[in-house]
Amino acid sequence: MPAKKDILDSIASMARRMGRAPSLSEFVALAGISEYFVSQCFPSWSDAVRAAGLEPNTSNVRLEDCELLKDWGETVRKNRSIPSRRAYQREGRYDVCTMERRFGPWSSIPKTFRKFAQGKPEWADLTALLPEAVPKENCGRPKQGTHPILPPPLQYAPLRDRATYGNPIAFRSLRHEPVNEQGVLLLFGILAEELGYMIEAVQNGFPDCEALRQIAPGRWQRVRIEFEFESRNFRDHGHPVDGCDVIVCWRHNWDECPEHLEVLELSSTIKSLANSED
Repeated sequence: MPAKKDILDSIASMARRMGRAPSLSEFVALAGISEYFVSQCFPSWSDAVRAAGLEPNTSNVRLEDCELLKDWGETVRKNRSIPSRRAYQREGRYDVCTMERRFGPWSSIPKTFRKFAQGKPEWADLTALLPEAVPKENCGRPKQGTHPILPPPLQYAPLRDRATYGNPIAFRSLRHEPVNEQGVLLLFGILAEELGYMIEAVQNGFPDCEALRQIAPGRWQRVRIEFEFESRNFRDHGHPVDGCDVIVCWRHNWDECPEHLEVLELSSTIKSLANSED
């Protein structure tokens, strides 16, 4: 159980980075300290924020999309590159999970920002850093001097009694994308150390995994992990939302995911890692 000082130090550190006191959901997602442990040390979240020498935010005003996108754009401008999920969590003002609930998977945010920035000269310097969107009217009719846009590949009827594979990715020792929960577990095992996790146990029952993760130099904390191919399978399987801390999935598609439940989308994570290795 983290000490009261650990909680106060984490609140103060986040406030310095965000320019304001964090909400409870932001604190739980970013600090890796559960709401339960906070409640053991403080009567309420407002009391915890005040104990850290800050004024709690009681307005509960929903952030506008433009504010979230502006901060993402400023992070791009600062680094002159598109931030990975982890990089934005470290440098951005807002919670990564809030961004993904609002705009979809992390990999789709550049496209959303391009639409937001269209016609706004103050963001013109960033458009060169974002991937180009292909105009629908050009599909199948490439302009002179450009590469032709190929039609989708042919699809054949599956053969019986034959294994199937995900799309080729050739990411380290994994040659294909996961197609099930077991593939997600394997990929997480490959990345666990790099993502700051140390696996303690894997079991058949819920939750699938217990692990330690690093929350500060020389400090680790136990977390409960459930593996799913898609995050909304957690809901479909009827798992209790207070029974685990992190969903590790290949694709995050659960828009109504509770705020206190952290989601690690591996399809976005490996794209960020691949870009950082280039």
